[in-house]
Amino acid sequence: MDIDGERHRDLAALAVPLVGSLQATEDPWEPFRLLDVQGEPAGGVSSYLKHLQAAGRAETTQRSYGMDLLRWFRFLWAIEVAWQQASRIEARDFTRWMQIASKPSRVHWRRRATAATAEGVASTHPLGDPTADAAAGVARASSSGGYAASTRAHSETVLRHFYDFHLETGYGPLINPFPLARPRNAGRAHAHHDPMDEYRKQRSGLFRPRLTEQAPRHIPDEGFNRLFAALSCDRDRALVAFWISCGARASELLGATQGDADVGRQLISVIRKGSRAIQQLPASPDAFVWLRLYQAQMEGLVPTSGDEPLWWTLRRPFRALSYHAAYRMFSRVNASIGTGWTLHDLRHAAAYRMARDPQVPLTDVQWVLGHAQLTTTQRYISPTADDVIASVLDHYARRAAGPSDPDRTRELPVTYRSESLDMLFNRDPR
Repeated sequence: MDIDGERHRDLAALAVPLVGSLQATEDPWEPFRLLDVQGEPAGGVSSYLKHLQAAGRAETTQRSYGMDLLRWFRFLWAIEVAWQQASRIEARDFTRWMQIASKPSRVHWRRRATAATAEGVASTHPLGDPTADAAAGVARASSSGGYAASTRAHSETVLRHFYDFHLETGYGPLINPFPLARPRNAGRAHAHHDPMDEYRKQRSGLFRPRLTEQAPRHIPDEGFNRLFAALSCDRDRALVAFWISCGARASELLGATQGDADVGRQLISVIRKGSRAIQQLPASPDAFVWLRLYQAQMEGLVPTSGDEPLWWTLRRPFRALSYHAAYRMFSRVNASIGTGWTLHDLRHAAAYRMARDPQVPLTDVQWVLGHAQLTTTQRYISPTADDVIASVLDHYARRAAGPSDPDRTRELPVTYRSESLDMLFNRDPR
């Protein structure tokens, strides 16, 4: 027990194994289901995911929220606390654990048998073995740092919303373990707000990390040329050419069908992630050239009706190309050239290219990217760190080289008009 009566919990020795799972059900009424250690649905999660679906959240959003909940439930299972009994102490320890603990390592599917043996060895050692922990998928404290600040912020928001939902239904704890930060006056948010004034920024979560505003990371032209040259097939070249030119999200483009590609008008239709609206996006002529080469390669192998998927796997049995398969393809290309770009960096690169063109209005860029607010698009007109560094280094180089005009190096004598001197010193001009 601590000095304040709180039970001591050794987070440094805590092992959080990868038990449970978030299962995709292929059921439109329940796209995802969170399963516990015994393979049974975890309590409280199913109703919450149904609430998200009723609120119009996309399946990708439900999956993202479900993964955050799975990480929280794994922590609670490791410390043997029921989710209804979680308090602010558990929320605080979970936040500390995410800051320090290293991410769990996942076992490749070819080494599952070895992993199962290693997991049995790890169970006989309470403090664990490094090799066995890696095979069993265990997260432990590490000096190298834990999850990214954006991941921790997203997790805090999801868990606070999860417990707010169960507070309203009366099924959860009496207080939210992830509360909002109380102001110094300890008053209710907007308690004395004037209806004629705008609302100030809402209070953030008590355990929410502070995020620094960073310019969106994009792929420079030289890096993109290297990456595009490393692609091995026409399908991948067509995909990357579309991502870099139309600015669609990776999942939006992968959801396109055969009838969504309008080659004559150089348009491709995608379903927007947030609004779920169908929007036509212009793409470069190169993208449609690579698409035609890819379609010629797959002719007679996959269906070509308008409702069939546009992107397919290259190996039998042919299936619609999923996001994870495209992600693995892009990761292999990055590994071959020693880079670490992501699929979303292609969208940022497309936005930077359009925003830096003086003949493309920023409102057009906003429409192409599907941003609800113009302020979100304005991030792409601000200079990046690389641009600023290159500009300042060029400034130092010009200073070191000296003036380029030889006439400027010649010192000219400073002279004044005699009339001005007479007036200044009150002299008689005669």
